[in-house]
Amino acid sequence: MKKLVKVVAAIIENEHQEILCALRSPEMSIPNKWEFPGGKVEANEDIYSALKREIDEELDCKIETFNEVFNDITHEYDTFIINLISIKCRVVEGTPTPTEHSKLIWLKRENLDSLKWAPADVPAVEQLIQEK
Repeated sequence: MKKLVKVVAAIIENEHQEILCALRSPEMSIPNKWEFPGGKVEANEDIYSALKREIDEELDCKIETFNEVFNDITHEYDTFIINLISIKCRVVEGTPTPTEHSKLIWLKRENLDSLKWAPADVPAVEQLIQEK
């Protein structure tokens, strides 16, 4: 039986209506694919607290979350199942800096599909593109 991992992802939008995209490093699982930054939800942690903690750890900045889930999908990979919950946010302190990812870029919604996304992130990407 594959392990189910609950993960939160930040859809961070800046004042130019650009979305922050993070490139997974070669050392990470699903290497060299783009994703929305975030990470695992710990036991007894709500999704919003988990997301703030993960972004603080991964990007060295503080975010404010919108209190609604943007996208919630369960995707089966070869070795595990991911429940990926995407939440829209904005940076309230600091500048996103990659500590685990290879690269961070800001992209307009209409250009998001130019990247090679991790499969679990694709539904949120498609939803963002259609949102215009």
